[in-house]
Amino acid sequence: MAEVKITATTRTEFGKGASRRTRVAGQVPAVVYGHGSTPRHITLPAHELMLALKNSNVLLDLQIGSESQLALPKAVIRHAIKGNLEHLDLVVVNRGEKVTVDVAVHTTGEHERDGILEHVNNTIQVEADAAKIPTELMLDITGLAAGTSATAGDVVLPAGVTLVSPADLVVVHVSHRPTAEEPTVVEAIEATEAAPAAPVEAS
Repeated sequence: MAEVKITATTRTEFGKGASRRTRVAGQVPAVVYGHGSTPRHITLPAHELMLALKNSNVLLDLQIGSESQLALPKAVIRHAIKGNLEHLDLVVVNRGEKVTVDVAVHTTGEHERDGILEHVNNTIQVEADAAKIPTELMLDITGLAAGTSATAGDVVLPAGVTLVSPADLVVVHVSHRPTAEEPTVVEAIEATEAAPAAPVEAS
């Protein structure tokens, strides 16, 4: 996983006005909490933080004055339209500590060509060392037949990483391709509506 060292500054002003001034100055308001410690309000450089957050489950090595603190992003708030970083919640972690996180799953290999691959869950939940969280996990779907699925239990996990999600959680499913002989519901309805009405026999 990625580990990024970033300089943080203790925040002493609060409220919407103070947060707005912080963002105008190129900083992002953030709060660090966890392990029973008092929440710490800090600011982080927006550009460096934006680059760091491009890495999934990035571990931030916060340099707060003479202190160093490891933390994982817990909640990232962005501007609804512009997408700019507006606030960040960080949870304190220690090196060697086990944490539970969601990790993206990507597929490798080719499923059987008579099926259509559907991604049901793009992530699975695992437990890993806070400093060794995998950035992604791979799922081999070679030969997966139409009508079958691959589950979280089929994902090969790195050493030291354990599955938290249910083993039977479906990650991908290969559905059958529709055949020309199978009319769709719409086609069947249209055919029924187009058929001439049966003549009514006189009594």
